[in-house]
Amino acid sequence: MRFVLASASERRQELLRRILPEYEITVSSFDESLVPYKGDESAYVIELSRSKSHSVRDLYMNSEDVLIIGSDTIVSLDGTIYGKPIDREAASLMIRSMSGKWHSVYSGISVTSADGSTDSSFSVRTDVKFMKMTDAEMEEYLDTLDWVGKAGGYGIQGESSKYIEEIRGDYYNVMGLPLNALYKNLKELDILG
Repeated sequence: MRFVLASASERRQELLRRILPEYEITVSSFDESLVPYKGDESAYVIELSRSKSHSVRDLYMNSEDVLIIGSDTIVSLDGTIYGKPIDREAASLMIRSMSGKWHSVYSGISVTSADGSTDSSFSVRTDVKFMKMTDAEMEEYLDTLDWVGKAGGYGIQGESSKYIEEIRGDYYNVMGLPLNALYKNLKELDILG
């Protein structure tokens, strides 16, 4: 069985090695703006991850024994979805809005075989609380550029970690790949022993 990760995320690549030591990377070119958010975070990330895995599956249609893993992660606060900030100002707005509050991180995972015989998707939610940050702390954090390319403008394993007061759920989900849920899913599908 050949495994393909449909993601350019270095965090996901690093985490997936804990389950699958060998896999290929084929980055999905799917345009996320084609999936409208309809108020259900779980359904939204599942559709995003499914669309990514299916777009990569199309590249392997004539291949046997190929399994594609697609993933997407979003941050949600009071019904507002935070993706990756486009600039410092957007990151600042995200961090300021989450300061002193709980927010939810959702990851969608889709496991799809090239021949279409396997097509499994699920989502995982983790709740995270930032401490109440001072303006100086926010500016110091933004200066690190740790927010670049990260949903919600932060990576739990990075410079923002000292501001995280509490977490409820899967830590690795906040990093972008819920390891235990993916591992169990692959076992349920008889892909892993």
